[in-house]
Amino acid sequence: MNGRIRAREIRVIGVEGEQIGVVELPAALNLARAAGVDLVEVAPNAVPPVCRLVDYGKFKYELAKKDRESKKHQHANTVKEVQLSARIDPHDLGIKLAHTVGFLCEEMKVKVTLRFRGREMAHTEIGRRVVEKFLQDVEPWGHPDSPPKLIGRSVIVMVSPHPKHKRAKNPHETTEAPADPPPEHSHGPGATDISDAASEPEPSAGVQKVARVATDAAESGGLGQNPFSGLTIPSA
Repeated sequence: MNGRIRAREIRVIGVEGEQIGVVELPAALNLARAAGVDLVEVAPNAVPPVCRLVDYGKFKYELAKKDRESKKHQHANTVKEVQLSARIDPHDLGIKLAHTVGFLCEEMKVKVTLRFRGREMAHTEIGRRVVEKFLQDVEPWGHPDSPPKLIGRSVIVMVSPHPKHKRAKNPHETTEAPADPPPEHSHGPGATDISDAASEPEPSAGVQKVARVATDAAESGGLGQNPFSGLTIPSA
């Protein structure tokens, strides 16, 4: 830009997009100063290089705007592939369907491929029915660009997303409702709280053992040796 341009001669484009022609660099810089704009090199690899008289701040803004617009359509140009088989398990088919719905809801195209293996080529109608059933399941979110085609050993069909206002919502984006709190226990007169009764500590094994020893001692006549066992009562 401006003094950083190194070419001796450049092709200049005016402020309104008009072609000024090939001029020397000092003359082009004088044109930019007279118009109150910058001299910006837009095609450095051309012979001679192409420069434009433009407000550099406005020029950067336009470039950023074009970049944002191109990113908006980036998903539409992205193609994802989902592979099926003629003997696919229903659970696996559900997973493939969920992936396809997610891609379509993100504005992506989906290439559905069903490949026949070995002797499955003798019964291609089975694979076609699997693909047709798959297309029926994704119909709320996308539509096939053309009927499924048998190419070599594979059935191939391209699915494009519906417009956003005609497309069903993604079922995997639903939020779960919060769980209800547990009901409170009523403590009326005479009522027994089961949780309180269950929370009472049970007597430990050691306490039960001590009680059993004391009971055995009482049954045998006392605790240890009787201190009065050696006494005799004199007769009258």
